[in-house]
Amino acid sequence: MNTIFEEGAPSERRRRRRYSEEFKAGVVAACHGSGVSVAAVALEHRLNANLLRRWIDQAEGRLPNGLPGRPADLQPSAAPAFVPITLETRSTHSAEIRIEVRRGDQTVTVSWPISEAVQCAAWLREWLR
Repeated sequence: MNTIFEEGAPSERRRRRRYSEEFKAGVVAACHGSGVSVAAVALEHRLNANLLRRWIDQAEGRLPNGLPGRPADLQPSAAPAFVPITLETRSTHSAEIRIEVRRGDQTVTVSWPISEAVQCAAWLREWLR
């Protein structure tokens, strides 16, 4: 069974189908019965089950009636809102470079001011040769 093309000439392109609000309301109402399968109702009306689920969500107010298939947070808004955020400038890191070398039971610790990081890197490079 070919489900890609509607009845008609095989060279015709599929066109998006439009449904009236009355038709949508009727199909959604058919889904509210006890023990009714949304997929069965969709098949009965030759609809995609996901489309019918979206109509149900829209009818129950869980989805806006805006652009089809787009959640509310993806809908274009009139103007983006600016929310100022206060950042803490306090640093939790110390203002020094600390190098700790362990060899056996001995430990050597070197503390270097962060403002002299370039000199610390040169010293460490020479020391590790």
